[in-house]
Amino acid sequence: MKKILFSFLFLVTLIELTLTGCVPSQPTEEVEILSSDRLINRLEANRRRIRNFEGQGTITVNSSTLQTSATFKVVMIKPDSVYITFFGPFGIELAQAVVTNSGFIFYDALQNTAYTGKSDSDALQNIFRINLSFGDIVDAFTGSVNLSSNLYKSPDKFEVIYDKYILTYINPDDALTSVYKIDIRKLGITEYTLKSDDGLIDLEGKYSDFQLIENVAIPYKITVLNRADNQKIDVEYRKISVNKKDIAIDFKIPDDATIVKW
Repeated sequence: MKKILFSFLFLVTLIELTLTGCVPSQPTEEVEILSSDRLINRLEANRRRIRNFEGQGTITVNSSTLQTSATFKVVMIKPDSVYITFFGPFGIELAQAVVTNSGFIFYDALQNTAYTGKSDSDALQNIFRINLSFGDIVDAFTGSVNLSSNLYKSPDKFEVIYDKYILTYINPDDALTSVYKIDIRKLGITEYTLKSDDGLIDLEGKYSDFQLIENVAIPYKITVLNRADNQKIDVEYRKISVNKKDIAIDFKIPDDATIVKW
């Protein structure tokens, strides 16, 4: 059970990076090289454009303790709700979960047991294995990196190499270094790394197969590697919808379910 819950929560750490690939495409005839502040403003404006998100696809998890693959459906409604359902063979529901700014609920359909806890609790942080706020987790899940705190802050390093912008931020408070590689033409984040000085955090995300939805480029393939914990997650979407009126979270725990506080 904890393995399934970990898979869900670790998945949350990766997909809000999906929508940072969500940026309007540029004409191919001519590309304007943006300054770092204009680039950040464009990326942040695009992140705020995505109000809700629904995707269906497959997830594969490989680690030293877990090798599994499943289909899933994920719904994100900003600012603070993420819902996901895992399905087994023949579309059988295995589990579903909701994570909000204040707490999480994970329901094991096969055992008819629900696990609850606080999003800011030590238990949730241990499950995620990374020192990130809930907002950062939501951003990772939907693929739209939150750069609002950097709107008026220059990156520690800004480079333009071949067809990529490279933004580097160093946070001395938590000793974390974040690096974003952004396609110059599509303005979509293609690679993201997050590392700590002590090596306890070492994440890498790669995003590809961008498709235009409402003039926004969204990656349909995501790979996240957690080197510190020897874990790899591959996500491939079959279908994605954004900013639709009928996107909603419908999550109810059966009255006879066992409730366990994490």
